[in-house]
Amino acid sequence: MLVRMNLEDLVRLRRARDVMDRDYARPLDVPALANVALMSPGHFSRSFRAAFGETPYSYLMTRRVERAKALLRRGDMSVTEVCFAVGCTSLGSFSSRFTELVGESPSAYRARRHEAGAAIPACVAKILTRPVRTGQPVRIEEAESAAAS
Repeated sequence: MLVRMNLEDLVRLRRARDVMDRDYARPLDVPALANVALMSPGHFSRSFRAAFGETPYSYLMTRRVERAKALLRRGDMSVTEVCFAVGCTSLGSFSSRFTELVGESPSAYRARRHEAGAAIPACVAKILTRPVRTGQPVRIEEAESAAAS
């Protein structure tokens, strides 16, 4: 389905995406985000997917998993605490999505060593280890060797 967008629509969609980036831990749903974008929920969902290549829910979950990875690397919170800290309400759904995006369970991710990533600046590590739905997840060891190249 082709969705026509003008510059004003893109600005509104970016505003909603910024809300997801900033307020990922709050309960956010499509109607609330559509309201931010001044669009109907259906039009917002279609337009968001056309503009950014994924659904609003998928984008939000990617942000939550990205933040969860950082919290799990610290090692001072349990997987359940991290799940709720990033705004998820179901540990099972969180674990499934985390595993899908990262390639290992949150418990396994938390348990393994993360010292290799300490040499990479946080801003670079964030980009290189961002969870993605397409392709294989990048492990911090691979990111480190790519940054050294």
